[in-house]
Amino acid sequence: MTAHHIRYDVDADGIATITIDRPEKRNAMTYAMLNAFIEKVAQAGADEAVRVLIVTGAGGAFCAGTDLADLATIPGETRGVRGGAHEGDRWWPLIQCPKPVIGAIDGFAVGMGAEFTSQCDVRIISDRARFAWNFAHRGLVPDTGAGSWLLPRLIGPHRALRLLYSGAFLEAAEAKEIGYAAQVVAPEELAAAALAEARLYLASSPFSLRRMKHLVWHGLERDVSEHMAAHVEALSACFKSADHKEGVASFLERRAAKFVGR
Repeated sequence: MTAHHIRYDVDADGIATITIDRPEKRNAMTYAMLNAFIEKVAQAGADEAVRVLIVTGAGGAFCAGTDLADLATIPGETRGVRGGAHEGDRWWPLIQCPKPVIGAIDGFAVGMGAEFTSQCDVRIISDRARFAWNFAHRGLVPDTGAGSWLLPRLIGPHRALRLLYSGAFLEAAEAKEIGYAAQVVAPEELAAAALAEARLYLASSPFSLRRMKHLVWHGLERDVSEHMAAHVEALSACFKSADHKEGVASFLERRAAKFVGR
């Protein structure tokens, strides 16, 4: 157990796992937990040995959102937000992480928990996963901004607004149907399914994956000319990289590539 109910592990293949581990509260986040979570995501992003990050929860839940008992310790009229608008690593740490991020989601993902699922690149979920952006029930807007910006781009504005207005649950079957989840499995198969997904990415160049992630997410906020300028810059860097040289050599020599991420 690491500090504040956030566990962090890295296996021999370079797959890191962050586990929100407070099952008695369905992994609801305190301020201390949130800070620890953000720190561990940044650690995974900075560690050259880490190739893929999996984010999950313990005890049959992903994250039931902010712990309202902890939140209530600070009066609303004096409560500040957790960072300035420019501090993307505070609001969207999983988007800012340069590694592929897989959400392995079981049970409740509510409020901030649902927001963090939207920030994952890929979502593998159990058949009992349930998502709710219930901020309107608390007199709030989505607390990381993901529900109001990322979610409409993932599932469409009309579906996103319906979920935001009602605070209703998005069930596992519908999440898969509308493309929010990539795969639905039994709870006991979730960890293995997420690892299998992560291992698919180990055959890819870390150098190119970092640039793909940046191009895709930032492409949502750019016009085509800006995107193509960034694309040309990324492609030029790839052509000059050791990973591209290795990718070509491994193909010609009919062997598995040994990428170094440079």
